[in-house]
Amino acid sequence: MLSTAHQVRHHSMNTEGSVTENIDQNLACYFTLSLADKLQRVLNAAARVVSGTHKFDCGLLRLLHTELHWLNVPERVAFKLGLMVFNCLHNQAPQYLADLCHSVFSVAPRQHLRSANRGLLVVPRYRLSSYGQRAFSVAGPATWNWLPDSIRDPAISRDSFRRSLKTFLFSAYLRT
Repeated sequence: MLSTAHQVRHHSMNTEGSVTENIDQNLACYFTLSLADKLQRVLNAAARVVSGTHKFDCGLLRLLHTELHWLNVPERVAFKLGLMVFNCLHNQAPQYLADLCHSVFSVAPRQHLRSANRGLLVVPRYRLSSYGQRAFSVAGPATWNWLPDSIRDPAISRDSFRRSLKTFLFSAYLRT
């Protein structure tokens, strides 16, 4: 027979895994500001279940960031997009996605620009303001170009990239 504390801990781990997995599953594809607010509420509720805190207890953001090491929804989107672009550039993603990530250096008229040597990607123009900027072909390269040069280093391993990216995204919480 499992102890009550063990059952609560097991339930908390299952809740954490299933909620964050469901949020992450199609996060970047359907990301809008109204949806981000709803997903953040779900993430906050999951954090309260995992930690055993109540809805109006203080320190939920501290709990999310310092103890659970969870990113807020907009940063989760940036993390997923950055990781997907990294996979595309290192031939670890499906070809149809990799074909959407073009280096500035690979475009002939732009080869002599300073940005060509910084590992930046071409961000295509889009027409629809509602869907165009959320398309992977736009959002992926834009997120990649937003990252610091040290994170975009082509020689970095996938694990080092993940760690550096998450550290960079968490540093925004420390600055505010």
